Parts: sequence; C-alpha cells; structure tokens
Amino acid sequence: MNPARRCSALFGQLCVSSLGGPTVRRALSSGAAVRTPGGTQCCHSGVGGGVKGTCIQLSPSGTDNTAASPVCPMGSSSSSRLFGTLAQSLNSAPLAQPDPYLENNPNQHLDLAEIDPDKLLRECEEALQRRPARPYRDMVYTRGMAACRHKHSPSIRIMQWNILAQALGEGKDGFIRCPLDALNWQERKYLILEEILTYRPDILCLQEVDHYYDTFQPIMSRLGYHGSFLAKPWSPCLDVEQNNGPDGCALFYRRSRFTLQATAHLRLSAMMLPTNQVAIVQTLKCQLTGQWLCVAVTHLKARSGWERLRSAQGADLLQSLCSITSRGGGSSHSKSAVAGGVPLIVCGDFNAEPSEDVYRRFSSSPLGLNSAYKLLSSDGQTEPAYTTWKIRPSGESCSTLDYIWYTHDALSVDCLLDIPTEEQIGPNRLPSYHYPSDHLSLLCDVSFTEEPHRLM
Repeated sequence: MNPARRCSALFGQLCVSSLGGPTVRRALSSGAAVRTPGGTQCCHSGVGGGVKGTCIQLSPSGTDNTAASPVCPMGSSSSSRLFGTLAQSLNSAPLAQPDPYLENNPNQHLDLAEIDPDKLLRECEEALQRRPARPYRDMVYTRGMAACRHKHSPSIRIMQWNILAQALGEGKDGFIRCPLDALNWQERKYLILEEILTYRPDILCLQEVDHYYDTFQPIMSRLGYHGSFLAKPWSPCLDVEQNNGPDGCALFYRRSRFTLQATAHLRLSAMMLPTNQVAIVQTLKCQLTGQWLCVAVTHLKARSGWERLRSAQGADLLQSLCSITSRGGGSSHSKSAVAGGVPLIVCGDFNAEPSEDVYRRFSSSPLGLNSAYKLLSSDGQTEPAYTTWKIRPSGESCSTLDYIWYTHDALSVDCLLDIPTEEQIGPNRLPSYHYPSDHLSLLCDVSFTEEPHRLM
C-alpha cells in the first residue's frame, strides 16, 4: 500500500484502488481568487470563522428526540496499518448508533481537543493524491460588494450540499458513466470532507447523509461544530443490501460562532398526510453580534410526476417557518424578531426546477425570500443552468434543483461559489473520480443588513 493512501482510523480501513498513473492534485491555498459578475478579480481571504406539520418537536433549549436506528457498515475493507489526525476522535467518543444525549447538548464535546482543520485537509489530500483534483471554483462577489463590504456585521458562510447517500450511489441510482470504484466510500468520504474543509462554512446543510453517526458527527464535532440529524421515515437506503442505515438531512453550525436557541424536527405533510420528506429548523444566536438567525435544511420528493406533492411539501414547510420565525424559534426573548421576524436561511435539494410551483411558492412567500444563486447571473434574476448533472440509464439529466434561500430585507449576499463549467465537470458528468456527488455544493457568504447595536 502506498503510505500516503493510508487513512485515518476515524474513517475506517481504506480499500486501495488503482486508478492508473499518478495524478498531481492542485495545492490548496489559504485564499481563493474572487471575481465579480463582471469578471473583476478581487482578493478574498475567506471567513473562518403551534406549528403545522407532522411529528414536529420544538423546544427553546434545542432538545429534539429522534428514534434510534441500527447502523450497519456498508461494504468491506481490507486490514491495514492506520494512522492520522483523527485517530483519537473515535477512540475518545465512539458513535456506532444514535445517541439522543449527544444530539440534544451542543456542549457535549467541549472537553475534547479540537482537530486542526489544516492538518486534516492535508491528510485528505494525501489520501486522494492518485485521484484528479476537484474542479477549481472562484468566489464571486455580488454587485457592489467588491468595493463595499459590511464592516459592522461579519459575514456568515453557508454551505448547501446533497452529498449522495452511499447506499444509493452504489446500489440504486445507476450512474452508468461513473466507475463503481469512484464511489468507493473509503475514498469518496475524503473527497466530501476535502470540499467542506476547503471552504470551512459556519453553517453546513447536507442531504442524503447515511454516514452521520459513524463519520460526519464525530468528525465535525472535533472540528468545532454541533450537528443535528433527521432520517427519512422510509429511507430508500434500507432497500440496499449492507446499507449503513437510513439517509436524511443534517445541519451543522460552528460552536464558536453560534449558540443554539431552539430546534424543530419536521416531517413534511402534503394535503394533511405525512410524507417521507423531512426538515430540520434551528434558531441560532450569533456570539459576535447578538443577532438571531433561523436556518432550515430540507430535501423534497424526487422524480418527475411528483410536482404537486413537492408544492404541498413546500407549502407545509413555509407555514412552519412562518410560525417559527415570527416567535423567535419558540422563544419569547428573540431580539431579532422586533420587526418582521427572525432572519431566515433555507437550504435544500428541492428536486424542482425554477419553473415548478414549489419554487414560485418560496419566491413569493410572505417571508420575503430570495434565491442567492440568482445573483450569479448578469440580471440577478436567473438561476444557474445546473446544480446537478448526471447520466443514468434513462438518459442525461442537467438540472437546477438545489437552492439557498435567504430573507432579502434582513440579509445580504456578499459572495458566492461559482458553478463549474461543463469542461470542468467532464464528459462522464457526476459523480466521478474528481467529484463525490451528483449534486454540486452551493456556498455563499451572507451578512445582516441591520447593525447589531440596534438589535441588542
């Protein structure tokens, strides 16, 4: 085994796969080139740092109770000598299955030393050195932000990503142009983590997570995040032999930046009937400014022919969000709710093009939401041409399905991560050896438009 491909004990044992000749991966820098929609290059240093619905559980302290599901490791791996930055993480806090105590207590890992993200990123690069580099993506300032940044309100970095459930990628989705070896979890998880570590969001919203308790929760906790997970009631992952448990949505926030005020776990309804889709809603308080922010992550029903169901799910989620934000996430002490409610971010794989009714519901809702990625267009009104691009037995699919919605009167978008070009994605589309999911990650920096002292 090539020593550079030996993995961390946290990630488990690594199956070594020969991908041909060695490929030089691009060295990652501490900053990224940033351009405006007009093409101007700028310097970017990054930013580190009753409700209607079925089965909703809400409490001011953030307590949420979810049923434990058995977790079975998917696939097998050969024995190997293990090393790495994260070797101590699972040893100190093993998580083989859900633990409600860990979910409900944001401070449960404060006694554990945090991991150096730069060191972990280098470990990812070493583990992936024989794979092609991920597509390079610019940070793009929105109009006017290159010259004028919000000095009074430090920006908050948001990442939205459907990471592709491992069981679905290997067992159900049928990516006919993607070699099965490219989906090997022992390496694909490094690609996912490398993407997250490269951009280091303050808030991370994920869908199709079926390795939460054995991978993402322990890793993200040691990186300084608190996480929450909600599985689909009838996850299709459970139909796959040797699955790792159900997939669902996960929401992480940086503990050094936010304190948790309230959590709601929602099972979305359609026409008063519970569905298989879920959402997590958390109300956070920024420790730097005292301002409040409500964040939601969801994953609506997939496939064509289900447009009316998606629209009904969206309507149900919007009604819940209106109630939560108007009352400060379940608390009567929200100081951001003095006029118009708590500012809101909604991230998700909506499985809906902008032409669908559910998109129109969100863009015209009384919450005053706007889609961040429209700001990449020249007119500021057009979504990207795609956020997912894949080839299945039924044909090639190039669609815009993923969104970051924000309260446009209370929040402004400073910059966004650009969409890779068709050439960068490659002829075999996604997923691939150089990108771990069939969906692209979305990332933006947002700022409060109102000065903190007026709200504190």
